[in-house]
Amino acid sequence: MVTLAFLQGAYFFVTGAWAIVHIDSFQKVTGRKTDLWLVKTVGVLLVVIGSGLILAGMKQQLGPGLILIGMGSAAGLIAIELVYVFRGVISTIYGADAVVEAGFLIGWMMCFLNA
Repeated sequence: MVTLAFLQGAYFFVTGAWAIVHIDSFQKVTGRKTDLWLVKTVGVLLVVIGSGLILAGMKQQLGPGLILIGMGSAAGLIAIELVYVFRGVISTIYGADAVVEAGFLIGWMMCFLNA
């Protein structure tokens, strides 16, 4: 569970920070956006969630609340990304992110079932 918290935390931190720190390269990979404030808002939330996951892993404070945050954030991103990829609103690169998120979700589900 510690490894999973670190992996998801690092992934969220890096991808969230990227959208904040260098929006131009982020958009080159993910496609042009009209509401940059919204991209940066999601980036901030990902940095915060990622930081929390990393900290919880470091402190080995891996209770049900952390599992819920890990699962919920991954599931939420999967749902949003797949709906809007299939509607043609966002780039298909978000489908690749949904696959990564599915890996996190499965990992947390396994932790939950074994807890």
